[in-house]
Amino acid sequence: MEEWIGGWWDKAIRHVAYNGFPAERVVLEEVLPVAPMYFRALGGAPAMSVKASSQRAHGAARHWLAKLAGTGEHTHPCLIDDTTVQLPPHIDYFPHRPLNQDLYFWLLALATVEVPAGQHWLTHNRLATVATLARFPGLRQRYQALVQAHLSQRPAPDTLQGTAAAQEFVIRQALLQPDLALVWPEGKARHNPAPVPLWCFPTEASQPAAARQHQDVQHDPTPKDDEEQDKQRRHAQQVNPDNRKDGMLLQFRAESLFTWDEYIKVNRHEDDDENDDARKAADDMQTLSITEGGHTLKTRLKFDLDLPSPDVDDTPVGPGLRVPEWDYKLQQLKQDHCRIQPMLPKDAVAQPLPEHLKACARQLRRQFEVLQPVMQRMYAQPQGDEIDLDAYSRYQSDLKSGITPQAQGLYTDRQGVQRDLACLLLADLSLSTDTWVNNDQRVIDVIRDSLLLFAEALSVTRDRFALYGFSSIKRDNVRLSLLKDFADRWDAQALGRVVAIKPGFYTRMGAAIRQSTRILTGQKAEKQVLLLLTDGKPNDLDHYEGRFGIEDTRQAVLEARAAGCIPFCVTIDPDGHDYLPYLFGQDGFIKIEHAASLPMLLPKLYLKLRNRH
Repeated sequence: MEEWIGGWWDKAIRHVAYNGFPAERVVLEEVLPVAPMYFRALGGAPAMSVKASSQRAHGAARHWLAKLAGTGEHTHPCLIDDTTVQLPPHIDYFPHRPLNQDLYFWLLALATVEVPAGQHWLTHNRLATVATLARFPGLRQRYQALVQAHLSQRPAPDTLQGTAAAQEFVIRQALLQPDLALVWPEGKARHNPAPVPLWCFPTEASQPAAARQHQDVQHDPTPKDDEEQDKQRRHAQQVNPDNRKDGMLLQFRAESLFTWDEYIKVNRHEDDDENDDARKAADDMQTLSITEGGHTLKTRLKFDLDLPSPDVDDTPVGPGLRVPEWDYKLQQLKQDHCRIQPMLPKDAVAQPLPEHLKACARQLRRQFEVLQPVMQRMYAQPQGDEIDLDAYSRYQSDLKSGITPQAQGLYTDRQGVQRDLACLLLADLSLSTDTWVNNDQRVIDVIRDSLLLFAEALSVTRDRFALYGFSSIKRDNVRLSLLKDFADRWDAQALGRVVAIKPGFYTRMGAAIRQSTRILTGQKAEKQVLLLLTDGKPNDLDHYEGRFGIEDTRQAVLEARAAGCIPFCVTIDPDGHDYLPYLFGQDGFIKIEHAASLPMLLPKLYLKLRNRH
């Protein structure tokens, strides 16, 4: 009974203390289908994505009722970095739903303008507001309605004292007259000013987790279809791990634990039960502390991210080749910035097609046999198996007329009509391919089977094709695995190289596409198709993470098109729709929903692409 009453009281007091309007709430998921399109239509960077922001402590004064309920300490601000626009997961500030919805679109418009860095947050938002209203005058009426609704909720300056009153006055003036030059009052108030939901705040992009030289890559080999993906972008900090084997907490004082985001260096034993409320605990934390060397209770796969030793690594071919890379910040191509290192799979031996693929291969070969070159009779040939009677009659007539004809083209011959097409299949062999798609297969297994069936099908059509794989460790070691070149036959030796592929490192996609374009344009073919098979977005250990990799890959795709190639991407990434339209265009990619079906689908996708072009 006591527990029930306590729960009822907590729920009731939180409801009474809440100062929003839940009945008029607009959830980010409702506007996400149109938010990226709206953001880019207003001039926002196409490589940036829209995410949900995490809660932050605002430090403003609270009503006594909020203190009693223990609520009102956090807010979800609009944050901007180089790769994302982070919007509140829900908005219910105003008593009218259209206003809450308009706030989402105002924040998106505000995020499209660029303001010089290093400004005070008040000046930054004031200048951003002026630029937004000047650029989109149609938003002025909505902005004014949002300002009036928000000002009615803010504390009046005459109810505050000293510096707090001056700060509140300046904020109100900045909202009403953003073009008016204002100076932030000197001095420090007891509390921070109340949050302003109409403003966005720039923040530095988090350092990519891949930027560590060593890390434990962990995953659960058992797929969880009912597990909801956490799409909220959380604030995190890197902390040093505590390497002590045992932990004992002595003389602990409860009042010394101030915040949820404190890092308590007490190890938890691996046999403890997993916390089912981990998501809720993360939501309660203002900052997530991330450390290396953690353990998982199910499976732990450790990868050494340094260069592998020569006795286990693939065999390099030659000293390497230099390719450029696009720097979107400088808007220029850095010549010879990356080094492509051709590799041959180590310990690859000639072998037949794996037993579990033979039935599928037979089915595909029967379907693709109809695409073999058709034999047609060619007339007026200089040599052949029969005389061309029409050409011979014209020849004799010219002789009798006194004309001296040239004795050429008097035969007929049967020749095969070969379609003038070359295809290079480039497969992503990064670390992420070591994850599991079901209880029996990893991503690398699906890619291996896809390459094998793809080659079996195209070997029947006699189309020219090549197979390559790639991964990378920074810009000086972009590894390009040679599986089958255009000049090679599809035989047991090439098949053995495909079977020998294994997960590599990272995904410097732009460099691999540029080298593949070089190889493909060296083929004398009317149509040149560059088919990319991947399971994720571009990334690497250095700055290539995030927008830099996206922009470089897009530039590489544009260069491939300019060279006459037809780039097309096949992905099994569930989030592929977030960035692939920007990289390859709406008709330049396809997302496979079920990764296990890729081996049978890939040859058929190639067939459709072949017929389209």
